[in-house]
Amino acid sequence: MNTEDPPRPAPPRPTREEAEDAVRTLLRWAGDEPGREGLMDTPKRVTRAYREWFAGYEEDPVALLARSFAETEGYDEMVLLRDIRLESVCEHHMAPIIGRVHVGYLPRGRVVGISKLARVVDAYAKRLQIQEKLTAQIANTIQDVLQPFGVAVVVEAAHQCMTTRGAHKPGVTMVTSRMLGAFRENRATRQEFLAMIGTPRATPVI
Repeated sequence: MNTEDPPRPAPPRPTREEAEDAVRTLLRWAGDEPGREGLMDTPKRVTRAYREWFAGYEEDPVALLARSFAETEGYDEMVLLRDIRLESVCEHHMAPIIGRVHVGYLPRGRVVGISKLARVVDAYAKRLQIQEKLTAQIANTIQDVLQPFGVAVVVEAAHQCMTTRGAHKPGVTMVTSRMLGAFRENRATRQEFLAMIGTPRATPVI
């Protein structure tokens, strides 16, 4: 007998007016006056920005990879997309995470449009995130949908929650990786991928 509680339905999304009121509350908490001229339209701007920054909740990463192509003339070498711009938000302090993502895979007869790889990165990045989870989500989804011989993902990013508050350590870059299939099992394949993306570069603090 299953004694686990059923999953709770997600609460309804607040209205735009409720979201704008929440921004006004935060402005007062910061010590300013939401009614002054420079801040009067800030709640509207913030709510619009949130819909853009967190657009990943409206995207289905699996659906993005649904269409693939078999006409590859037998191409079976690594496919690599380097330096995909990463813009995300830390779920602990809601501070920006800025960096780059490198995605590689070994096709098993079919390939996907390269723009779809970048869109999968965005679909997960434009949510409240931690970098470790983000890295795994990107790699696992590509592996599950495309079923290639292997997937490799490396993420290099600077976290504003560490550079502008708390530890105050600007210039620090966090690097995470997820290797699946041939990239995990075959050292030569893994080394080829790492050589192609080069030594992790310092990510500018923006």
